[in-house]
Amino acid sequence: MNKKLLYGLIALIILILLYIVNINQQKSYASTSEKLLDINKEKINKILIQSKNEAIELLQVDTTWVISEHDSLQIKMDLLTSLFDKVLNLESETIMTTNKEKWYKYNVDDSLGTHLALVDSDQNTLGYYVFGRSSSDYARCYVRIDDKDKVHLVNQNLMYFLQTRPQYWGEVEKESLPQEDL
Repeated sequence: MNKKLLYGLIALIILILLYIVNINQQKSYASTSEKLLDINKEKINKILIQSKNEAIELLQVDTTWVISEHDSLQIKMDLLTSLFDKVLNLESETIMTTNKEKWYKYNVDDSLGTHLALVDSDQNTLGYYVFGRSSSDYARCYVRIDDKDKVHLVNQNLMYFLQTRPQYWGEVEKESLPQEDL
């Protein structure tokens, strides 16, 4: 009986050690996300979005944002606020490639990607990004930062925010109609 107890105890210790080793190995497979952009929202004075042959420029004049060359449209502030919240809180989940020849696969080469430039009041580029659609995961997209080789899979899909149509960003200002006395 004593030998059976000793063998059982040894087997239990071996199983516990294997369990600890397995847990430590699985930690290396955990997805680590890191914040991709470190830009102060208050410093951004201009947003340029370009996709294929279309482009739009959103510009801050004093304290209000306007759409360049579209004076009749008033910018939708909720969309702009959402864009800032989404872009400035992007997290890189995985680096997909560091090979420039594979950029087209992730739609982040110069011709396929949607370009986003964030510019300050002195016309210095704070950040330049190329976004690409994911064909398999619609909840995420790919992004390449400036001319760096790395293509990141990010934690959310921003492609629907990066529109170049002025009507998406602005609406015709509604004139206030005088109320008639009843």
